[in-house]
Amino acid sequence: MGSGATSVYDVVHDVVAEAAGEELPVVTGLARLDEAAVVRRLGTPGERREPLGFGLGEVVVLVTPVVWLVLDQTAKQIAGSVADGASRQTKALLRKVFRRGRGERAVMPALTRQQLAEVRQRILEAAAQRGLPADRAETIADAVVARLVLVEPPSEDGAE
Repeated sequence: MGSGATSVYDVVHDVVAEAAGEELPVVTGLARLDEAAVVRRLGTPGERREPLGFGLGEVVVLVTPVVWLVLDQTAKQIAGSVADGASRQTKALLRKVFRRGRGERAVMPALTRQQLAEVRQRILEAAAQRGLPADRAETIADAVVARLVLVEPPSEDGAE
């Protein structure tokens, strides 16, 4: 990833540090895995009964999966929709921005107001599905949106 790019991991880390500091060791442990493995491990609640494998015993992890899964899905959807309508030159730039080799992280693009509102709603829905209280879900959703507002759009000149 080039300088200035914000990864899904960066956003998750910052939001969890602010809203659920007790889960930060889980986020740090997940950083060692590739994106696909993280998404598999955090998958739907109830499907996975074994621990995440970081020696944390019975730590209840609620916020990390909500934030990571929603942001991962959002980044993939935006990358796909932008690439579908892009010119050949723009597609080449997008491949460069969204390319993920071994050890690289999914890039979180800058979002419009409408996209931010959609992410906020998805966070609220995912938090409710995981059993988080409404006030806690609101706090997490607000923290996610506040962090996403800070994501810089990629430069148009193609420089990294």
